[in-house]
This record gives sequence, C-alpha cells and structure tokens, in this order.
Amino acid sequence: MSANQRLRPNSLSQGSDSSSDSGILNERILVLVFESIKWDIQTICSAASVNRKLRALAERYLWRELCVYRAPRMVATLTNGAPATRMGGGWNTLAKLMFFCCGCESSRQFRVSKSSPGHFVKASRFSKTSGRSFLVKDCRSDLLFVSDPCEHPMGEKEDDLGIYRGVFQGFLRSKTRACLLRRQVALEERVRCPYCGSRVWSMKTARLIPKSASRRLGSHDDGLEYFVCINGQDEATQGSLNHCDDDDRTVGYGKVVSTRGRDEGLRDEWASQIDIGCLRRASVLPLTR
Repeated sequence: MSANQRLRPNSLSQGSDSSSDSGILNERILVLVFESIKWDIQTICSAASVNRKLRALAERYLWRELCVYRAPRMVATLTNGAPATRMGGGWNTLAKLMFFCCGCESSRQFRVSKSSPGHFVKASRFSKTSGRSFLVKDCRSDLLFVSDPCEHPMGEKEDDLGIYRGVFQGFLRSKTRACLLRRQVALEERVRCPYCGSRVWSMKTARLIPKSASRRLGSHDDGLEYFVCINGQDEATQGSLNHCDDDDRTVGYGKVVSTRGRDEGLRDEWASQIDIGCLRRASVLPLTR
C-alpha cells in the first residue's frame, strides 16, 4: 500500500484551524519530506514536539515508518509481515527501545555501586541468537530479539555493566508469559518499564534466567538480572560484556553500525517526545507486540 493510500490528507475545506495549527496543508507532503531525509530521528522528535496534531501524526505513522526503515526484517518478524499491526506499547515505544539505553539503577535482586544514566544510542544490533540466551529451556520456542550490550563503566576496580534491550514477538501468547502466570509471580512494586511505563516481572525473582546464561553472556554467577513488562518489553543488566557475532538485525542511525555514544542535543529533542524522566526509573530493557 502506498503512502498516499495509507495517510489521511488534511483537506483545505476543513478551514484555517487545521492548517494554521499544524503548519501543513497536506500530510502527504510531510511524509514525502521525511522519506527524503530517510526518517531522521532528530527531525521526527522536533516535529512531534510542535503541537498535538503533529504529535498525533508521529504516533499514527512516523514512528512506525522509522522502525520499518531502520529494521525492516526485525519489524516484519515482530508483526508477521503486517507492519500496520498495532505494536504493544505503541510504535514510539519500539523506536525508543531501538535508540535509547535507559541506564541502570539498583533493584531488589541486583545491586550496583552507582546509577548509570540513560543515553541515546546511535546504532544497535538486535539478535535472535542472543535472545535465546535469556530463555529457559521450556521457553526456547519464544522469539526474543536482544540488542548487543551497551557498556557502562563502573570504576577502575569494578566490572563494567552490560545493559541489553529486547523485544518479544507475540508476548501475550508466549510460553514465557504463561510460565510467569502459572507460577503466580508478583509484579515488581517499585520498577516500571523504562519504555512504556507499565509494570514488570523480575525474571530473577521468577527463577526464569537460565543457569548457563551468565556463562554464555560472559558475566559472573548471579551477575545477571532482567525484567519483562506486561507488554513484552524487557531490559537486562549483567556484570560484564560479551558481544555476539551472529547475523541477525542491525538498527542504524545514518551509516553508523554497532556504535554507542551520547548526543546531548539530540537527547533533549528526544526527551520532549518520550519522557526521559520515565526512562531513567528502571534498570532493565526488552519489548513485545
């Protein structure tokens, strides 16, 4: 389906309020502009901050097209080839997960000597192979994409923290969720998903972290914690890093691949759209449709 067919034009017959409020006469024109600049993240954030109508357009269409453009194969897998499908938590949530590391704070089961702030990530690689490392044997049929770890230095005498972001396909029908419900695992009281704000389960509390996961991921024993929210996003924190080398999915900003870094100006623009205050309150990452 073409962009012209998917979008609703802003009719001139609606009067001056529509055009004066949004600053555009036709949504198709704006879409063509974003296509020409390859769905630049900073520009989308700036546009979505202008007014309610542009924010609604971003939530309805622009964030989805950004995700499809940056990670077409991963999005096709998550949506079963139907990108118009509603994404759990919203497409803006998936965009956040792709490009923002929320940092880390101590939780009941995982203590850190100091908090690590969230930051923008210029590129991430999401891997199904890495995702299997986070699943117990009975749940290995679930599909979980997990990013390469984002390294957070903790000091000269401490191991670096590796923070992962991830997303389930079809979490509501997953064996992982069924296992959490069957075991009647309580939701965490003080931790919220840093991407959609919903409540989360601690997989460490649920004893659903594979015993071999720490070894495969290169961390110490009991040095791994991750949370999964009720929408299927998850975040994982471990004591040290081990980069995977499989062939799965790369999400890039521009032409930068598998690179991490900060951009304070861009982060400020991003914050106006996605509430960075919320992102900093939790310490673990992945997502679902």
